Amino acid sequence: MNKIRRERVGFVWANGRLAGTLSEVSDGLRFEYQFQYDQNYLLNGSPIGHHFPLQEQPFVSDVLPPFFENLTSEGWIRRYQSAKARTDKQDSFGLLLANGRDLIGAVSVTPQPKEA
Repeated sequence: MNKIRRERVGFVWANGRLAGTLSEVSDGLRFEYQFQYDQNYLLNGSPIGHHFPLQEQPFVSDVLPPFFENLTSEGWIRRYQSAKARTDKQDSFGLLLANGRDLIGAVSVTPQPKEA
């Protein structure tokens, strides 16, 4: 039986600069999340968070890292955003892609790079 592989990618921005990519890969049973800094950002950027020091190697986890999970909304706003985006309210990665353009703070997440 073939396993279905699904991948979604978000572009992570720090103060308007492309900082890296956040990806979610699923085989239908398990998830893997990776955050990797962009090579240009590594040259003169600042870490996006305490648990993400600047490094070339990707950060890998079987859960959405708390830093990114905490960028998503809660409560009635989460229910509203999930209905508007037509995604499950438990799908934090999907909600981050749908609503991550306009977050509080220096970090934002988009489903594709901003055009120059």
